[in-house]
Amino acid sequence: MGQDQTKQQIEKGLKLYQSNQTDKALYVWIKVLEKTSDPGGKFRVLGCLITAHSEMGKYKDMLKYALDQIDTAREMEDPDYLTEGYLNLARSNEKLCDFQKTVSYCKTCLNMQGTTVSLQLNGQVCLSMGNAFLGLSVFQKALESYEKALRYAHNNDDKMLECRVCCSLGNLYVQLKDYEKALFFPCKAAELVNDYGKGWSLKYRAMSQYHMSVAYRKLERLPDAMECCEESMKIALQHGDRPLQALCLLNFADIHRCRKDTDKAFPRYESALGIMTEIGNRLGQVHVHLGVAKCWLLQKDFDKALDSLQRSQELADGMGNKLCTLKVHCLSEGIYRSQGQEEKLREQVVKFLQCVEELELYCGMCGESIGDRDQKLQSLPCSHIFHLKCLQTNGTKGCPKCFKSSMKPGFV
Repeated sequence: MGQDQTKQQIEKGLKLYQSNQTDKALYVWIKVLEKTSDPGGKFRVLGCLITAHSEMGKYKDMLKYALDQIDTAREMEDPDYLTEGYLNLARSNEKLCDFQKTVSYCKTCLNMQGTTVSLQLNGQVCLSMGNAFLGLSVFQKALESYEKALRYAHNNDDKMLECRVCCSLGNLYVQLKDYEKALFFPCKAAELVNDYGKGWSLKYRAMSQYHMSVAYRKLERLPDAMECCEESMKIALQHGDRPLQALCLLNFADIHRCRKDTDKAFPRYESALGIMTEIGNRLGQVHVHLGVAKCWLLQKDFDKALDSLQRSQELADGMGNKLCTLKVHCLSEGIYRSQGQEEKLREQVVKFLQCVEELELYCGMCGESIGDRDQKLQSLPCSHIFHLKCLQTNGTKGCPKCFKSSMKPGFV
């Protein structure tokens, strides 16, 4: 199959894919892969297969195609193709929650000496790196990466990238418990979809609605949370987006738990866990087990709660997610305190404090903790994070942690 025929078949597959005929599109692309003799066409069709398998939640297949794409790029000896290949390798590992590998591949991308094409991909590389650092609970580096991604988005007028970064920032501030910012950023993403997204995939709308829903739930605005989550789930079902379906099911379960309706929460946690286990979303599985543990606590079944927390901890430790480990110790501490088990209580307190120290979740001005309750936060250009009230009250000519200038660039 020559270049022209390869191109025609790839376009045919894209049209099928865009009209939700995914199986037919995959069939066309795989046939192209088998028959084409054009390395550039092979690279491009592998990119289509990577995107499709990512959206279906088939992350192991996504990784396999990304490795094939790297081999193709090496044959072509083109730095732009290599950069794109390593980015897809980074994304594949990000989806499989192998965050250390993601960071490593992102650094490889940023060190490549390519042309303008490579530079345009740098924003997406920074986004993936930020997501990986967030998965590892390294909040300052995550924020720093998101800042860089936003700068690339603004410089290249890339509204899609800006939308994705805003959703990730919403997730970051959910974890740090600044729920005002956690809502602001996905609302900004939804605005971008409304203003610029006429020709975009509906996944951008679904993504922004999901993140808005999580923030509304944290703010205890449960009817708003339910409405946004239903909108997101509707699009996810239409497009066969299994990863987003799982996240929506988890959020529905959390909403029902917030309403103390465990009968509705449990089956949704179970459905979410089934999909997340199938696709390899280990971080999602941790959050399911934490939610289930909280449901058992509502029912005063401490043994079952501890069993769920144990599963959470094993998965969190395997990924290196310190924040989830901290949550496990915090909930376990409460259980052992209520049961009067002093030795186990002391053990959990020590582990909890170790996690707090490792996470550096405290304000560099007042020394009090960050992320233990809903508080307004503010980052400086160095991406160190403080209580907003401390910055307003004390004022500073530089960051009290690293002493860099505190002139704010204005993105985050």
